[in-house]
Amino acid sequence: MDRKLLGAVLAAGIMLVSLGAWGAEKYIVASDIPWAPFEMVNEATGNFLGFDLDLMRAIAHVAGFEIEIRNIAFDAIIENVRTGRADIGASGFTITEERERKVDFSIPYFLSNQAVVVRKDSGLNIVTALAGMGPAKAIGAQNGTTGFYWVEDNIQGAGIDVALKGYETYPAAILDLVNGRVDAVIQDEPASMASIAAYPDKLAIAGIINTNEYFGFLVAEGDPKGLLPRINQALNKLGLTVRELPGGVKELVIEEGSFIAGLRDIYFGPDLNAVTAAWEECKDLLLGGDLDGYIQCMKGKLGL
Repeated sequence: MDRKLLGAVLAAGIMLVSLGAWGAEKYIVASDIPWAPFEMVNEATGNFLGFDLDLMRAIAHVAGFEIEIRNIAFDAIIENVRTGRADIGASGFTITEERERKVDFSIPYFLSNQAVVVRKDSGLNIVTALAGMGPAKAIGAQNGTTGFYWVEDNIQGAGIDVALKGYETYPAAILDLVNGRVDAVIQDEPASMASIAAYPDKLAIAGIINTNEYFGFLVAEGDPKGLLPRINQALNKLGLTVRELPGGVKELVIEEGSFIAGLRDIYFGPDLNAVTAAWEECKDLLLGGDLDGYIQCMKGKLGL
């Protein structure tokens, strides 16, 4: 073979290999499903949706990679990311110093507080519920969450005689609350609103604990695959700016009319059954990368 021809063939082969590697760039996203409205599943189709998951799909499109979402128990996600069985954790993770010793976080994309959910007929308020004055003398929270640790540190740590029941998922904790097996559930405020919507005649929020928690996406310590700059840049392009204020406070600024602003309108307010039905009709736009079209489709279906 002619040397020039051989060089051209080799160069073409290298290009094809490079394109093939780029085209196959896929990362595993670990998420604990369901935890509405951040992570949800359509029981009829098995499809995953929710604020976190739609945002991760949009990030992947903007950053130029593909993702595969896997349902993994919340308290196992960090270990899965640390050991390389997953690449990204996306499940309403509060950024904490303890977690930052094990993994690295993106810029914060959501600010939340903890809500105290009780049964409407219990007669409990935020003080009596947390003081163990209900019939079950127990508070529920999902294992490994900041709500669980808050009860450990601030309720049990203060010597208050109340049991803390840990659950694999928050829906299981909420179901036990409905059935009277615990007196209260400590859960992030937006998810608590979704729980109230699921049981409007039985549950209510007794009060809010101002924990000022920032949610972030997480990757392995040291970011070995270089994902964080791409995730952060994508969040910026999707409408999020994080401003550093005095005292370590962060202000999350959402650009009006941006993808993230639209996503918040979709998942925080409308009936989630209607959201799920609309998502099935609009999902191809999101999965195909037409982010504006997806938001317009969802808002049209939901009458927003």
